[in-house]
Amino acid sequence: MILPTRLRKNPAIRDLVRETHLAMTDFVYPLFLVDGEGIKREIGSLKNQYHFSIDMLEEEIKDLKAKGVRYVLLFGVPDEKDAEATPAFSDDGVVQRGVRKIKEIDPDMYVICDVCLCEHKSDGHCCFFEENGDIKREKTLDTLCKTAVSQARAGADMVAPSDMMDGHIAAMRKALDEAGFESIPIMGYSAKFASTFYGPFRDAANSAPAFGDRRAYQMDPANGVEALKEVALDVEEGADIVMVKPAMPYLDVLTRATEISYLPMAAYQVSGEFAMIQNAVDNGLLDERAIYESLLCIKRAGAGIIITYFAKDMPELIAKYQ
Repeated sequence: MILPTRLRKNPAIRDLVRETHLAMTDFVYPLFLVDGEGIKREIGSLKNQYHFSIDMLEEEIKDLKAKGVRYVLLFGVPDEKDAEATPAFSDDGVVQRGVRKIKEIDPDMYVICDVCLCEHKSDGHCCFFEENGDIKREKTLDTLCKTAVSQARAGADMVAPSDMMDGHIAAMRKALDEAGFESIPIMGYSAKFASTFYGPFRDAANSAPAFGDRRAYQMDPANGVEALKEVALDVEEGADIVMVKPAMPYLDVLTRATEISYLPMAAYQVSGEFAMIQNAVDNGLLDERAIYESLLCIKRAGAGIIITYFAKDMPELIAKYQ
């Protein structure tokens, strides 16, 4: 579609023929849950984002609902971690307690749980290692599956494995089905790159690796074709939604992935993207419209689901700029 000048000049017609629109149903809002009581603590590297203890969730969930946010993605940051990632799959884990509390506050809030080990494991890695540095794949998959089942048992509406282990979608689908959770969908972090844009998140989740890095199991930012193969594998293994993460630096991958997958496509506007835009707006380097534009471009590139820390800002920005 090429718009004649007479259509561009008239705002009413321009709105009528606009190809891409944002709506509150596009957005998923991340929440960070911590142990303890009476905690609502701003995360230093993520403005207006907080650590919440379970008893402090009620006001936040009601505020999200009032703003039209219908979907949340939970990350747990336990006080005590261990080498076996036990807090990840404990029925009394901070994520599991958070799910139950949110469903008590608002049964209609759609709760997605991140499935990974790095936030719960003492070395900050998403997997277990052999002494020679090889990944213990079977043990890792078993622990991830136990985590997903425990989250589903707590009342999660969806699980989202972010670990990037080979075969994890198929293993998790089998484990959920065998536990009686056939209706729980899986959103795979299908093309998750070993990106430097995760810095503020690692601060928020206290999940920086204690040694090495995650390039052995996350994707090389140079590899676009490999990313498409990873998406195709997740589709084949039974994912219900596939994802590209980060979003804006990888819009080319996002667009190409929508061309090979019939599944709904998600994109995660990660902490580094959020921090850069928010800091630029706060310092007058960019207008607040940059927030709206960044999300519009992610949707235009092919994402029907956008995980973003800006979700609560969007009702006002959509009203002003759409």
